Amino acid sequence: MVKVEKSENTEFLEKSIQHLEATGFENIKADIEGYETPKSYSRKGKDDNITPDIVAVKNGRKYYFDISLKSHSTRLLKSKWLFLDTLSRMNSNRFRIITTRGHYKFTDTMLEDINLSNKTPIKI
Repeated sequence: MVKVEKSENTEFLEKSIQHLEATGFENIKADIEGYETPKSYSRKGKDDNITPDIVAVKNGRKYYFDISLKSHSTRLLKSKWLFLDTLSRMNSNRFRIITTRGHYKFTDTMLEDINLSNKTPIKI
């Protein structure tokens, strides 16, 4: 999710966190109030930062999660996903995408556009 949309979709973000807690994730950091904020990464030469929506640990392995909802800023979202995927592969971590009903087609199209079609989104 892009930073502008996070304030509009905090309810779905909280629902996703509850789902992750129920499936055994711990030490959850999220980019909303009440949780510790995950580490942000700044782009060289740009003023914007990339922050994963949720970071959690399960069985000693770190997972980066990003919420996929329909968005107008697809270019920024694609670059964020590519960066998080590359970052997770460099450090032997995992990157997952969480989506919900009504956003499956958008998510699949975006993943195909950036050649991450091997990722299957978590559907809540």
